Amino acid sequence: MVENVVYPAYFDAELSRSEGRRVPTDLAVEAPTVDEIAKAVQQVGYDAVVERDAAYSREFEARGSVVVKGTEDTAKNDLVQAIAAYLGVLRE
Repeated sequence: MVENVVYPAYFDAELSRSEGRRVPTDLAVEAPTVDEIAKAVQQVGYDAVVERDAAYSREFEARGSVVVKGTEDTAKNDLVQAIAAYLGVLRE
């Protein structure tokens, strides 16, 4: 089973691309949480496991991560873009 790890920094509007953001600014949100990301992952149709103590390598403090399971048929970039679209919908 293929697993992808997704960090809040990927979706954070306050970060630049070089600081770890992976989505365009129009899809990014302010201060995303792992709970919001996990909910968006489930909306996309995958299983999510929240790891609260994980830290992204480009950040100093641990904001956690979400392990997305069963993504063998999806590229990580496509997965991140889909999660970002749902994060925007959840914030409305």
